[in-house]
Amino acid sequence: MNFSQRLSSKNFFIFNLVLLGAIFGFSLAFLSFSCSTRFSSKTVKAQGNPGYSDVVIPEDALKIAEGLQTVFRSVADKVLPSVVELKTVSIRRQQVPNFNGIPWEFFFGPRDGGNQEREYRSGGLGSGIVVRRNGDTYYVLTNNHVVGDANEIVVALNDGKEIPAVLVGKDERKDLALVSFSSADPIPLAELGDSDAVRVGDWSIAVGNPLGFMSSVTLGIVSAVGRTGGPGGNINDFIQTDTSINQGNSGGALVNIRGEVIGINTWIASNSSGGSVGLGFAIPINNAKRTIDDFINSGEVSYGWLGVSLAEADRETVQALGLEGKRGALATQVFLGSPADKAGIQPGDFITHINGREMRGVNPLMLAVGDLKPGERADFTIFRAGAAQDLTVRIEARNNETAAENSKLWPGLVVAAINDAIRTAFNMDKDIQGLVVVQLVDKSPASVVGLQRGDRIIGVNGEKVSNLAAFYRTLREKAGKELWFEVIRGDNTLETLKYKR
Repeated sequence: MNFSQRLSSKNFFIFNLVLLGAIFGFSLAFLSFSCSTRFSSKTVKAQGNPGYSDVVIPEDALKIAEGLQTVFRSVADKVLPSVVELKTVSIRRQQVPNFNGIPWEFFFGPRDGGNQEREYRSGGLGSGIVVRRNGDTYYVLTNNHVVGDANEIVVALNDGKEIPAVLVGKDERKDLALVSFSSADPIPLAELGDSDAVRVGDWSIAVGNPLGFMSSVTLGIVSAVGRTGGPGGNINDFIQTDTSINQGNSGGALVNIRGEVIGINTWIASNSSGGSVGLGFAIPINNAKRTIDDFINSGEVSYGWLGVSLAEADRETVQALGLEGKRGALATQVFLGSPADKAGIQPGDFITHINGREMRGVNPLMLAVGDLKPGERADFTIFRAGAAQDLTVRIEARNNETAAENSKLWPGLVVAAINDAIRTAFNMDKDIQGLVVVQLVDKSPASVVGLQRGDRIIGVNGEKVSNLAAFYRTLREKAGKELWFEVIRGDNTLETLKYKR
């Protein structure tokens, strides 16, 4: 048989087929072995357990996981001693009738000694962070809603020791409070971080006492920053986290991967169950740093005052005023004689920056102004008629009585361009256009001249206006010494009284 005949023989074909199969099988086995050992040449095996298959854990991956676990353990060890539980008791007294079994008062009216006073005691639980020490006195930062109305406060330390505490100061606008207690034993202080450096996706670790379970630690990430709209009308720009937070966590610490406090856990958004659904919110710690000093020095927070009424600018307002691409807050009204008025800020101005820092809405602007010290000068960037201007404002101390003096709020109304939502709210025909008074401040100039909510404004000081830009321009240029309006009310066109400044 010649060579060519051998190559075409059946035996030679079978031999080649077997050889190729062996090579393929060896290659597959080698590839499988390579994939299973590419993390490390060493593996950890669980063997010799009847009923269980061998489990191979890559050693390099395990070292990474154990390293992260060591970090979390270290954070817990660092933070737990400085986070306390706050036990509170609120006491209220109420008169209760004492009929002695006979409905005397029902038929004959009250008689001397017929009523008794009864004491009602309600308990509460929350968390707090030890942030300051002065000798044997320690200061605990927490939420106002945890201790603000309490008659009795007890601090429970991480080691279980309980110590009576007193309220040092509280503030409803920021929902912050400070309590103090005395201890001769040293207690670690929390390390306060920089909440301005927090970014979405950062690790976040909550430490507190949810539902009374002391010294609990939960883990998650930062879901968002700059959130607004918390309960009670507070002015914080919250850190949002999916870290598990429940009732009792309020006032506790939200810390970063370094164990630095970046926030004070404050509230959760939840369904009717009231449990954690991954929507927790913490007050940025930078919002509280100056507040701590204010509480210790005077027992209350000293706010800077600008003297404007602010509103968020919706899409239609942004377009009407030529503010596309701008972020900030709209000054709808200005207090006469206020720092804003003296500096030249006028209704319709859109404030975008303070000292070069962008203001991304009403709450961030209010926080920034509130943190300015009375007497301090600050540079404000505003947009007016589509053009940027820089104004320097000398901030004054906020006085609640002055801030509530409606007679000085100029002009004392908020107008909006008529859209479908406003037509529905005010029962207007679908073809009506223009401006409508959506808010009127009692005792303000606009109220004094006779304006009413729902009036359609068609003129200011004798000049016709049909849009927001024209309204604010005329208010600036024509209403220096007196102010009046031309309005449509129902089927009538009216002219208001004149207000002289």
